Amino acid sequence: MTDPRHTAPDSTAVRVALWRAMHVQVDSPPHVLADEVGLRLAAPDSDWRTRPDMDPRATSGFRASIVARARLIQDLVTEKADHGVAQYVILGAGLDTFAQREPEIAARLTVFEVDQPGPQVWKRERLIELGYGIPGWLRLVPVDFEADGDWLTQLSAAGFDAGQPAVVASTGVTMYLSKEATAATLRQIAGLAPGSTVAMTFLLPPELLLDEADRVGLEASKKGAQASNTPFISFYTPDEMLAVAREAGFGDVHHVPGTVLAERYFAGRADGLRPSSGEDVLVAST
Repeated sequence: MTDPRHTAPDSTAVRVALWRAMHVQVDSPPHVLADEVGLRLAAPDSDWRTRPDMDPRATSGFRASIVARARLIQDLVTEKADHGVAQYVILGAGLDTFAQREPEIAARLTVFEVDQPGPQVWKRERLIELGYGIPGWLRLVPVDFEADGDWLTQLSAAGFDAGQPAVVASTGVTMYLSKEATAATLRQIAGLAPGSTVAMTFLLPPELLLDEADRVGLEASKKGAQASNTPFISFYTPDEMLAVAREAGFGDVHHVPGTVLAERYFAGRADGLRPSSGEDVLVAST
């Protein structure tokens, strides 16, 4: 029987890490994000690049979307750190590798990775095995979201200072949560110290996707998530997500469409690599 205290990350977290590595290995420079750390953590079989979900051409849009959102978060955290924010919280951290790939920036912060207890034990051991270690400024915060939604209490126990501003990131999570749960999370973040910022991705309803290929891709992703017992249950229009953030208590809310990320990070590429549409970002500040 699998020890619940030592559970590998789910297939979605691994896929995201492998797509980030694929960007480095198959896409032409300049790379939007250079990250093969997640690949080393996941340590897949040697034939991982032959998997159907790693097909370089068929999954290029998804791969580009994954690295675009990671780069957006990285740029946001760097900007806020330059303005004195010293706490960074990653909700549902999975195989996030910011602390390992950007140690000079991360060392200026206290980075809190919040995730399920089992995968966190697994990740802690992998980081130590690979020589990255757990520096003092990196806090792995185990939270059983299903049994205990009060992640802020666990965060405070790990050294989070509620009196100081923070950047909070939540990527690739809202589609798996009820809208009530996401609204509750935003209310908790909105109660943090003034100057705090959240960046949260969300999936658009399929009917808002203008590209037929993206609609087909989203439908395939939905079926895959269902088959993995992690179904997509929540989609948001941009106006709906902005309204949820305002109702939660944020005074400054912005919608960042995927098209903006495409222009910011992929303009002028000779290989034509572009993010697929379907996932946008909420950026809101207290």
